[in-house]
Amino acid sequence: MTQSAMSRRMPYLTAKLQGFGTTIFAEMSALALATDSVNLGQGFPDTDGPREVLDAAISAINGGLNQYPPGPGMPALRNAIAAHQQRFYGLTYNPDTEVLVTAGATEALAGALLGLLDTGDEVVLFEPMYDSYQACISLAGAVAKPVTLRPPEYGFDVEELRAAITPKTKLLLINTPHNPTGKVLTRDELLIIADLAIEYDLIVLTDEVYEHLTFDGTEHIAMATLPGMRDRVLSISSGGKTFNTTGWKIGWLCGPAPLVAAARTAKQFLTFVSGGPFQPAIAVGLGLPDSYFRDFAADLQAKRDRLLPGLHKAGFTVYPTSGTYFVTVDIRPLRPDGDGIAFCRELPKRCGVVAIPNEVFYANKHEGRHLVRFAFCKRFEVLDEAVKRLQTLA
Repeated sequence: MTQSAMSRRMPYLTAKLQGFGTTIFAEMSALALATDSVNLGQGFPDTDGPREVLDAAISAINGGLNQYPPGPGMPALRNAIAAHQQRFYGLTYNPDTEVLVTAGATEALAGALLGLLDTGDEVVLFEPMYDSYQACISLAGAVAKPVTLRPPEYGFDVEELRAAITPKTKLLLINTPHNPTGKVLTRDELLIIADLAIEYDLIVLTDEVYEHLTFDGTEHIAMATLPGMRDRVLSISSGGKTFNTTGWKIGWLCGPAPLVAAARTAKQFLTFVSGGPFQPAIAVGLGLPDSYFRDFAADLQAKRDRLLPGLHKAGFTVYPTSGTYFVTVDIRPLRPDGDGIAFCRELPKRCGVVAIPNEVFYANKHEGRHLVRFAFCKRFEVLDEAVKRLQTLA
């Protein structure tokens, strides 16, 4: 799941992490700094979140909330998370036993996978995939079984998904809205996944960090709301994407108490706790009016619509995106050999823009070799500058 140069064996590194060296995000961000490029690679916004949330963090710091918070998370935040799930999805969770605060969604994923998987267990998931998935599955001694989503629709073949499930399968890992493709799984697609989970008695771990970042009226549907799924779904989200506070690393997971307890048992030996003064601030954010969430998504949609025409004009084949921060393009009209990693390494020097090669999101590297991801969660003037620079490629 990391850049190909890191496939060489690293001395002393555990066999579980061989091939998982420095991520492409670190390489590309360093390249952006070295070349003074517009960084449309790593997915973080370049504006701060709502004033109410920032001020709540400042108030918490000044109020002395700077020591270890409770292991499961501050009650104010756990209550706010439970209220959020009820407000947006009609899901009821006990904040004391069915909600866990984590150091971002990445730790929630790690805690869940380490707490639920035994050596030899299999996890069926879609590729392309967020880069921590395979690494955490490997750390648990388990095996990832990817099913490929292909452009332009990024749908999945039902029989291919069914065939990936074996007697060793313990868990389905689902990401919607989906990074890096921007695909938002439809109700019909989620019902197919739910039916398979019930048929084979599988746990479903859902990564929903982009839940409020959907466009064109597309609805994000929480898997736990589907018939028969509430008690087999462990859902993950975070405040970083929704409130432009990615550096705070405040995430959470919700689900039935036994699944949350398994994740909590592993999570307590990772960071134990984190982000004390940021937890009440994210609680404030989760309680913001509906207008905030609507306006936030509308602003991001406008930024998407600012970047995509420029990518078309630059000569890329541009695939639709219905959510997240990201858009995927096919580089072959500009680079016939389709070498996305080489293209992204050369792009900063050619025109001063940084992107991410999608190959790093695939276990089957050839599936994503010719695809590249751009992030549009930037100020309009930054996107305009990137478009101006990309025009020189045409």
